[in-house]
Amino acid sequence: MAIAIFTTIHDNEAMTTFDDIEVRRPGIAQAYLALLAAQPGRPLALFAPRRVGKTFFLDHDLAPKAKEAGMLPVYADLWLHKSAPLEAVNHALEEALDDLRVPRSHLGKLAKTPVKKIGALGASLDLGDEPQRRPLPESAALRLDALVTRLARQHKGQVLLMLDEVQTLGEVPDGVSLIASLRAVLHKRREDVAAVFTGSSQEGLARLMTTAGAPMYQFAQIIDFPFLGDEFLRLLAAHFSKVHPGKTLEMVELRDGFQRIGFKPALMRDVVKAMSAEGITDVARGIDNYMASGHQVAIWRALLNSVDAFDQGVLVVVAKGQPPLSQATLETLATIPGSKPTISKVRSSIEKLKRNGLLSKNAGGTTIDDPLFAEFLSKKGSMGLALPIA
Repeated sequence: MAIAIFTTIHDNEAMTTFDDIEVRRPGIAQAYLALLAAQPGRPLALFAPRRVGKTFFLDHDLAPKAKEAGMLPVYADLWLHKSAPLEAVNHALEEALDDLRVPRSHLGKLAKTPVKKIGALGASLDLGDEPQRRPLPESAALRLDALVTRLARQHKGQVLLMLDEVQTLGEVPDGVSLIASLRAVLHKRREDVAAVFTGSSQEGLARLMTTAGAPMYQFAQIIDFPFLGDEFLRLLAAHFSKVHPGKTLEMVELRDGFQRIGFKPALMRDVVKAMSAEGITDVARGIDNYMASGHQVAIWRALLNSVDAFDQGVLVVVAKGQPPLSQATLETLATIPGSKPTISKVRSSIEKLKRNGLLSKNAGGTTIDDPLFAEFLSKKGSMGLALPIA
C-alpha cells in the first residue's frame, strides 16, 4: 500500500537559529495509524538507517496524532537496553501506568485516596490505604501481557507501543522466545494494543520479520521510512539567506550534499551552520571542511581505536568497495603485521564490526554504517598497506 507524504513546515518567521528548523509530517503519521486500524494485531515495521529522523517522527508526529485518536503512546528504545530488551519494554509500560494511576500533585493524591473517618467540621482526616492489585508477574513475558491489559483499562483506550531499534530483540541469547512472547501479546491483545517498530539494520529487521519459521515471520508490515527532502533543504537555504543577505545556497548542491551525508538532518544542519560561520556557499566544500575538522577526525579516530588493527583493515577494505571475502582482500589484509588473514577470520571481524555498529548489511552487501566515515577511511587508507591510518 502506497503512503502519501504530507508535510507541514515550521513557520519561517519564527526561526531564530538553524536548530529551530523542523519538518513535521502529520500526514505520514495519519497514514500509519490508518494502516494499523485496518489490520488489528499486525504491527508496522519502519526501516531506515540511523539518524535520519525516525525517533523525531515517533515523538513529534506519530505520538501526537495517536493522542488525538484517543490512543496512549508508549515509547521504548531497545538500542539503549541491548542486554534486556523486553525488560525495557516492560519498564516503559510500567512508567506509563504509574503516570496514569499516581496523580502528580499532593491534592490529587488526597482526592484519590479513600477516607475512613472525617472529624468534626472536617478538622481531622483519617485516610485509608489505597486499594492494592495483585503483584505483576515476575516472568517478563507474562508481565508484558499483564501490563498491556492494565494500561489499556486504566487509559480506557488503545495503547500504541512504539519500539525503536526492534531488531535488538533478535540479538540476545533468548531472542527467539522474547520475540515469540511479543508476537503472542500483540496478537492476543490486539483490541488493547497496536505497535509500530523501527529498525536501522536492514539485515537485522529482515531476519526478524521474513525468516520462515521465525516467530515474527510475515507478522509485521515492513515499510521504508521516507527521508526528508526538498522541504527541509529549502528551510536551510532560506535561513542561510536571512543570516547572509545576498548569499544563496543552490538546491542542486544541497540535494547532492544531503545524499552524500546519508540524508541525516541533524548532520546537515551542523554542516550548514559551519558554512554560515565561515560565510561560504559551496556545499561540497562545506562538507569537506566539516570532515577535516579536528573534532570530527577525533571522533572517527576514537571509533578506529575501539577495534584492533585487523578490524580496522577490514573497515578500510569495505570502505573502498572491495569484496570483503575475495582473494584480493585477503592479500591486502596480509600486509597488516601479524594478521594471517583467512576467510573465517574476516567473517568473524565483520560480525564484530556489525555488533559495534560500524558495519551494516543490506541489499547492496556489507557497507560502512556512516557514509562520511566510509569516505574518511577510503581517503586515508592505503590499499597497499591498510594501516596505520593517520
